[in-house]
Amino acid sequence: MTERHAAAGDVAKLDGLRVALVLGTSAGGVGRHVRSVAFGLAGRGARVVVCGPAETEETFRFGRHGVRFAAIDLADRPRPMSDAKAVGRLRAMLRGADVVHAHGLRAGGLAAAACARVAPGPLRLSRGGAPLVVTLHNAVIAGGTTAMAYAALERVVALGADEVLGVSPDLEDRMRELGARSVGHALVPAPVPRSQPGPAARSDLRAELGVGERPLILTVARLADQKGLPLLLDAAKGWARRTPPPLVAIVGNGPLRGVLQDRIDREDLPVRLLGGRGDVPALLAAADVTVVPSLWEGQPLIVQEILRTGRPLVATRVGGIPRMVGAVRAPGSGDALVHGPESEAALLVPPNDPAALERAVSRVLDDSALAVRLGAAAAERAESLPSESDAVDQLAGIYLRLAG
Repeated sequence: MTERHAAAGDVAKLDGLRVALVLGTSAGGVGRHVRSVAFGLAGRGARVVVCGPAETEETFRFGRHGVRFAAIDLADRPRPMSDAKAVGRLRAMLRGADVVHAHGLRAGGLAAAACARVAPGPLRLSRGGAPLVVTLHNAVIAGGTTAMAYAALERVVALGADEVLGVSPDLEDRMRELGARSVGHALVPAPVPRSQPGPAARSDLRAELGVGERPLILTVARLADQKGLPLLLDAAKGWARRTPPPLVAIVGNGPLRGVLQDRIDREDLPVRLLGGRGDVPALLAAADVTVVPSLWEGQPLIVQEILRTGRPLVATRVGGIPRMVGAVRAPGSGDALVHGPESEAALLVPPNDPAALERAVSRVLDDSALAVRLGAAAAERAESLPSESDAVDQLAGIYLRLAG
């Protein structure tokens, strides 16, 4: 993610290429990425259809700018009967495509079944339809029978796709271990805002929140298990002993809202749930430090927004975050990390370690020079982030290679 992936003016034309994008249930970053890609491909001359649940069209409005939308029931959990029907419907819908690109493990597994013939032997797939690209956007963090079902889907994707793209190194490594033909790194850029908040935004937002002279710690996340928000509340117990105690503001909605609010009230934590907001850039500008405490992430859009805003960031060392902020794995060192010239764009802490999270944030609050250095490094790192056009360039090259 440290280099542009296409030179200026080096734009692949896709005149008449028939591209089918397959999307499962989505209400956030994956759907926004597919919409961006669909419109970008159509702008290059491709004939694009997005296949996904009807509610995704209601949320993302894919059917514009020359893109068609076709409703298909792709459930977010394994359901044998409905999955079999979805595969049959997908097979009919994808028959005329030059390239099929599925986003997510569930969509990828069903698309692989729709595009392939089963050959003799366990889980051996032969090509029966259009070339298939699958982008894996999330790790499997469930357990039990759900984990077993997803492990089977991983093998189907690895053996059935012509190209697998992962949003983080661990996903890429997993596909290589399972014998995928070709594995690459997916580009999932955040849209660049048309304008950044002005100087008054910080004071206005801090006045609205009643922060006063207290430090403001900001987290933007869906209120769900993957985001590590209970760990953030654990760390907030320590920050509450500071003088003055900072305000921890959490932006977002999700299934854990009631559980989190009950704990905040019960333990009298200096934490406020702000719900969904349309002014995240201004909130970032108002924050003294931003925190991403997730148990796993790919290429979170909020990290890209934080870097572009130039705010100090403390994040967990999981998934694709280290690569985004400039920390990379040393060759032959397993999971050991080394730091490149841009690695100080964030302080990284282990996941599931609220004490380390508390200490790292306190370091930033106690050391103004560190905060300034982190913010400047974040803004510099943002200059190397891929753009939406870069993502379309990458996919156009892959599609032309597979279709040609």
